[in-house]
Amino acid sequence: MSEPLPGDATVVVVGASLAGLRAAEEIRHQGHAGPVLIVGDEIHAPYDRPPLSKQFLAGTWDVLRIHHHAPDQLDTLGLDFRLGMRATGLDPVGHSLALDDGSELAYDGLVIATGARARTLPHAEPAPGIRTLRTLDDCLGLRADLAAAGEGARVVVIGAGFIGAEVASTCHGLGCVVTVVEALATPLARVIGEAMGTACAGLHLDAGVALRLGVGVTSIVGGRPGGSPFTVHLSDGSAGEGDVVVVGIGVDPAVDWLTGSGLTLDDGVCCDERLFAADRVVAAGDVARWHHRGVGTDLRLEHWTNAAEGGPAAARNLLAGSKAAEPYAPVPFFWSDQYGAKIQMIGRPDPDDEVVVVDGSVEERKLVALYRRGDRLAAALAISRPRQLMGYRPLLAAGASFAEALASS
Repeated sequence: MSEPLPGDATVVVVGASLAGLRAAEEIRHQGHAGPVLIVGDEIHAPYDRPPLSKQFLAGTWDVLRIHHHAPDQLDTLGLDFRLGMRATGLDPVGHSLALDDGSELAYDGLVIATGARARTLPHAEPAPGIRTLRTLDDCLGLRADLAAAGEGARVVVIGAGFIGAEVASTCHGLGCVVTVVEALATPLARVIGEAMGTACAGLHLDAGVALRLGVGVTSIVGGRPGGSPFTVHLSDGSAGEGDVVVVGIGVDPAVDWLTGSGLTLDDGVCCDERLFAADRVVAAGDVARWHHRGVGTDLRLEHWTNAAEGGPAAARNLLAGSKAAEPYAPVPFFWSDQYGAKIQMIGRPDPDDEVVVVDGSVEERKLVALYRRGDRLAAALAISRPRQLMGYRPLLAAGASFAEALASS
């Protein structure tokens, strides 16, 4: 049982991305006067990640535009940033955090917001010309590789999930010749189901991007930026060449530093429905796996909105203590921009849900689709139909039946 934090208590936030920053802001907005320290393993001030695969990669936005705040605005919050420092251990009993420089930080309350790290292929560790895309430095490296490869660069994107698809779309817009390699027979089938995954595959094909589906990557050999190409060998025995290779095969929650801490780690930091992971310890954002009262199961969401909403919720609960804390049960929401289309999803779809298109069609790549689970509305997806989609959010929040959802269509 966590007690309310005194007004002069020291709060440490581990993670200087969106969830961590929003948590720190909320602590100040709640009137907390004690020290607030933010530990971040990157040297950069907090910045927004979604533009990394879109506007910033394309070069239409500069670094200042992706930062959450100008430095003078951060100064007014009285936050103590410890950037370029990595947490290496946690003692939740002694309320102490270990850092990679050998020092320790004592805390009265702790927010874990370390996010996630990009997965890599065992035979393709990140290097010039072979990139993952998770951080600002990753994106700067990828931009440099594309510049070195020159006009008409051949780009092989491994993975047709949302990050891979956005990178493919942006590179296509830059004039690159893009090939997307995906192990699944249908892109995003495990996330949004076969039917809507087929619609998203159509966006690639309509743009003239090559899709290699149902094949894995066995090796990547040779290559150097601006020089000889990489050869990407596939599991069906074929191979292709690329001047730049981007690996977008998902992320893993950044919890390695918590090994031995006593916290429960299982696909993230396990929390109760109020985001508490231990006494005076909460988690938020991509790293948090918590019990969602509305969905009725444990969730870990890698969505921008979950970080933006979960950070403040975790902060409020930490300050209030577990007895006065409120359950965190948002309606999940995410979006993706690809080839001029905006894909948006609200709710929590399952690949086994029945999908009913209630507006538009897969063929025209403009639609609204509802997901049925039993007799309930589970989720709604739209492609380039944002106004129509938002009408289903209150229905999902209210636990509406599928019949009610159809009646409102």
